[in-house]
Amino acid sequence: MKKIIITGGAGFIGSHVVRQFVNKYPMYQIYNLDALTYAGNLENLRDIEKASNYTFVKADITDERFIHELFQKQQFEAVIHLAAESHVDRSITDPLAFVRTNVLGTVNLLQAFKTLWQNNWEGKRFYHVSTDEVYGTLGETGLFTETTAYDPNSPYSASKASSDHFVRAYGETYGMPYVVSNCSNNYGPNHFPEKLIPLCIHNIIHQKPLPIYGDGRYTRDWLYVIDHARAIDDVFHKGANAETYNIGGFNEWQNIDLVRELCRQMDKVLERTPGESEELITYVKDRPGHDLRYAIDATKINQELGWAPSVTFPEGLAKTIEWYMNNQEWLNNVTSGAYTDYYNEQYSGE
Repeated sequence: MKKIIITGGAGFIGSHVVRQFVNKYPMYQIYNLDALTYAGNLENLRDIEKASNYTFVKADITDERFIHELFQKQQFEAVIHLAAESHVDRSITDPLAFVRTNVLGTVNLLQAFKTLWQNNWEGKRFYHVSTDEVYGTLGETGLFTETTAYDPNSPYSASKASSDHFVRAYGETYGMPYVVSNCSNNYGPNHFPEKLIPLCIHNIIHQKPLPIYGDGRYTRDWLYVIDHARAIDDVFHKGANAETYNIGGFNEWQNIDLVRELCRQMDKVLERTPGESEELITYVKDRPGHDLRYAIDATKINQELGWAPSVTFPEGLAKTIEWYMNNQEWLNNVTSGAYTDYYNEQYSGE
């Protein structure tokens, strides 16, 4: 059985990737490596935790010695690397944590994989999952392509840009077979509620303010997470070595318009008066270095690998709302304790 290690597999995107591979490829032995920090949650994978081709390993990718020994012992033939600190606001507060995990952690994985296979690269692959934020910000027109110059504006995006560069450098220097994908904003089930959509769903349910940065005109391209997992599957199996693939939803929304659509759907689901939830919208102080607009040109993955989003945004949003309404215990569990302190500090409006 081919052994594949997926890092960050208990997190939001990672858990959907693990499920995709475990269910679709019984001939693969999938190892999920996750440190189970605040956003990692094994409840995300309860439905597959007993699968015969699934193994969970609790570990931190910054632990160089452990990672090296694990790779030597298990002889992983492929890496799908998603483990990362990923929230811009937290990177502004603690940038060094992002350097440790996103840069040093990535290099630890690259080094362990190189040490294991540097004389036998045939059939091996290191797949690095990154973000569109490495490209910086767009004006009112234009799209990010695979050849857009890097121009990161936050500690988070700078750390991801650095990790992208290290992956390419290992490919060029050591001949390591690699592929990189840069994705737009994800949404869907199991999303930790520090991010806009699950945060607003949680707050609408509890009739709490919906914090909107600045004037709410920041624009993002939104990608349903299950479609992203399908795209990662396609890139892993069909993508060309040493290539980059941008993965986006062809789906731009300004934050304020997105939240209004969410309020409209939530009012219907909760049987509230139309417009009631929209009254919860509260504008808060903007964050530093806030990029105006991200938009992905996903033509390459569409034309070369045949991938396309399976749902429209309103459809995906409806599926997301349904999941959160049916899993309020999960939502309540992850919004207790330290999350409450973080939320109060981040969105106090001061």
